[in-house]
Amino acid sequence: MQGLRSFYFENKMLQGMRIAFTVSEFESQLESAKHEALNSFGDQAMLLEKYFEEPRHIEVQIFGDHYGNYVHLFERDCSVQRRHQKITEEAPAVSCN
Repeated sequence: MQGLRSFYFENKMLQGMRIAFTVSEFESQLESAKHEALNSFGDQAMLLEKYFEEPRHIEVQIFGDHYGNYVHLFERDCSVQRRHQKITEEAPAVSCN
């Protein structure tokens, strides 16, 4: 756990997310999440991923036809969300160079 930055973990049913910023937080949050998963789903397997504090949600739309022609409609920043639903789309995405 040396050099721990920030991680989040969740059970295989993608529920019970926990975020840890320190080693002691990580250990206690992991034990709590495993206990919850075992009681709820009978399985304490966890998924562990790096937690990004200020992520950007960038989308690119590409259209193609059966003749091999493709066109893209540039990128859109869809980072403004509420409950994992896009609220606005900003095009072009100003966070991309």
